[in-house]
Amino acid sequence: MAQVSKRATARRDLIQHYIYLVEQAGVETADRFLMKAEETFFDLAQMPAIGVGLPVRPEALKGLRKWQVKEFERFLIFYQPRETGICIVRVLYGTRDWWSLLGIE
Repeated sequence: MAQVSKRATARRDLIQHYIYLVEQAGVETADRFLMKAEETFFDLAQMPAIGVGLPVRPEALKGLRKWQVKEFERFLIFYQPRETGICIVRVLYGTRDWWSLLGIE
């Protein structure tokens, strides 16, 4: 079975999005967001090439891809395929300047 690992930055992103969604849309929506994010992570681990590849220069981000959270398409998942699955780098709201947040300017 393919594995999903998350960088500390991705875990912080998920917590921040959860808190925001609780405040703006309620606990049920925030819980659904986390559930759909985890489902999407699992799907990406099974099919890591499905995401759009990004041309990045920093070696640490080599192979970076992006995809959207199921049912929460404005939230983008940035991940790197690994031999055993994927590593989630960040989960960002799509209208943010994610190039800068990823350090890819």
